[in-house]
Amino acid sequence: MPDDIDAKPHPDYSVPPVVRALAVLRHIAAGNRCRNMSKTAKDIGINRTTLIRLLATLEAERIIETLPDDGGYRLGTGLIALATEALNERGLIPTARPILAKLVDRLSLSAHLGIREGHEIIYLARETPNSHLASTVREGTHLPAHATTIGRILLAELSSADLRTLYSTHPLEAYTNKTRTSLEELENQLAEDRARGMSWSVANFEREIGSAAVAVYDHQGRAIAAINVTGHVSAFAPDSPQAGQIEADLKSAAREISEALGYRGWASEQI
Repeated sequence: MPDDIDAKPHPDYSVPPVVRALAVLRHIAAGNRCRNMSKTAKDIGINRTTLIRLLATLEAERIIETLPDDGGYRLGTGLIALATEALNERGLIPTARPILAKLVDRLSLSAHLGIREGHEIIYLARETPNSHLASTVREGTHLPAHATTIGRILLAELSSADLRTLYSTHPLEAYTNKTRTSLEELENQLAEDRARGMSWSVANFEREIGSAAVAVYDHQGRAIAAINVTGHVSAFAPDSPQAGQIEADLKSAAREISEALGYRGWASEQI
């Protein structure tokens, strides 16, 4: 009988070592660096020896990589490659790339697509103008979320509680004297970004470089990525004649990508 078949419990085909490896990856993706093996093993709920073996295996497969300065681990290029393939399959990168190219043509600035992983952003796509001022940021590059425009506009999507949890034990490192280095300062900056619908930088992260970013939404209304444009700081100064065009074109491009992914939240808005 069909009812009898539906009532039968489904077999559990999960493989414990795979489950434990995924738990380690999620732990690292949340910004934990696994520098203290005993504490990490306790936090995840696995044996310390098992943790060491998992970390060694994941590193050998380039799914994670060691941090050169302070030690510990972060997500590696192997995982980025897998994620990129998944996003390609879902349409984000192939949808965004030609729109980024049009943005470059209109503004003569470099354009990027990025996502947030924990405390960092990862660049997935880049389009550049034919100029000596073109961006040197490569696809796969990791940068701090709190100090960059892509990171800020994606962090602005978090609730105050989630933001505080994310940075409860993670220091806000200064990259210039404009970097927000306390949670209160960062929250105030993110509130301004949220109200404007974009993040803006006038040499906030790197000298002589300006940037602006807008979030990209999927069909469920989730901010799954962001795009930005970067160039000489003069183009992003408050009195720059190009600033208004940058804001309008960048928002329009983000809207085009989002709507191509099925987002309809801007249907009644004028950008």
